[in-house]
Amino acid sequence: MEFLKKRYPFNDDLQHNAKIIFFISIGVLAFLLLFQPIDITTLSNTEIFYLAAGIAVSTFLSLSVNLIIIPSLFPRLFPQSNWTIRKEIFWNIWILFTITGSDFLIYSKLFEVIDFNFDMIGKILLVSFLPVAVLIVINQDRLLRSNLKSAIRLNEKLKENKHIGEKLVCFDSEYKNDSLTINVTALILIRSADNYIEVFYENDGVVKSQMVRSTLLKAEETLNEYDFISKCHRTFIVNTNKVIEVKGSSQGYKLFFEKIDFPALVSQKYISEFDKLI
Repeated sequence: MEFLKKRYPFNDDLQHNAKIIFFISIGVLAFLLLFQPIDITTLSNTEIFYLAAGIAVSTFLSLSVNLIIIPSLFPRLFPQSNWTIRKEIFWNIWILFTITGSDFLIYSKLFEVIDFNFDMIGKILLVSFLPVAVLIVINQDRLLRSNLKSAIRLNEKLKENKHIGEKLVCFDSEYKNDSLTINVTALILIRSADNYIEVFYENDGVVKSQMVRSTLLKAEETLNEYDFISKCHRTFIVNTNKVIEVKGSSQGYKLFFEKIDFPALVSQKYISEFDKLI
């Protein structure tokens, strides 16, 4: 699936992760003591405390190893340049596996249990899934906040950083009748559409569009001398002077234009380059 191949920024902020590990471990301890998802009716208060503290400590150690120690010792395993949604999913599954394994170990050692029933396994899996679910939510929130802040900054930059170009550009078509020549400043965006590109441009205050049988790569080569025009997604090239608003999401940016009823997308791959351009 193409979705799984999309780029996803790996969270390698060690200081941030250290805080997350501490608070998640405390949260797991509180969750176990307050909600008691594991049957502890036959346990003494001391045994209940040892069980909750043991699972909290095992969670702390598992998260520390996975979020701090392994990325520090083996940074090449977590390259920002080609980390994808698929890799992030498998990474979270691995974290869930290590936490569950350590929780099983703690429980079996404390109470000398060898055989587990399905009910007990399910409850320990639930407890183990809790920190992973919190990690996913925190990471998504971190990405959203980061992109929202960047979007606000970019909106401010858009007002200050307008470049002027007055040259004509020609988008040659494989069918000569479909070729299009416009002033480069009139260009709003180009969207890839199978074997065609759809060019949106302004003419006397009216937004028009034309299908040209060509590729986005050829259009990018035609426009590469203009620093206010940039490819921002595998299906979009945009004129940054025409952007009226930028909105951030966990997947990147959405760019909005006057009199166009859909946003252009900025994927994670192009965010850094787009930030520098703006």
